[in-house]
Amino acid sequence: MPFHKWAELSDEVISPHYSTATGGTVTGEVIEVGRYRMAKGTGADPHKHPNEQIIYLLEGKLKARVGDEERIVEPGEVIHIPPNIVHEIRALEPTVFLSSKNLVDGKGSRGWSAAAPARPR
Repeated sequence: MPFHKWAELSDEVISPHYSTATGGTVTGEVIEVGRYRMAKGTGADPHKHPNEQIIYLLEGKLKARVGDEERIVEPGEVIHIPPNIVHEIRALEPTVFLSSKNLVDGKGSRGWSAAAPARPR
């Protein structure tokens, strides 16, 4: 199906082993894109996966760490997460963002969920 509406996609917790992000995902043959939400104070605990990921913040504010770099991210800003780098995000206020990942062995956000959590720094 080539056309989708975010409001009509299944609203689900994407990676329940480490993240509170909920929303809908469109998955193609080699890439996925999701529109996700996080409530204030929730987020994604430190984790890594073999997928490259790009997050574009639409609403709200995030505290993000990628590797050893940490910063506050606001609407219109982008986070680039290379493969296999430990990263985490925390919503400082109600947040909406787009996330895209390449598929590795056919797996995206949901495929690596149980294997992705990393030990705290």
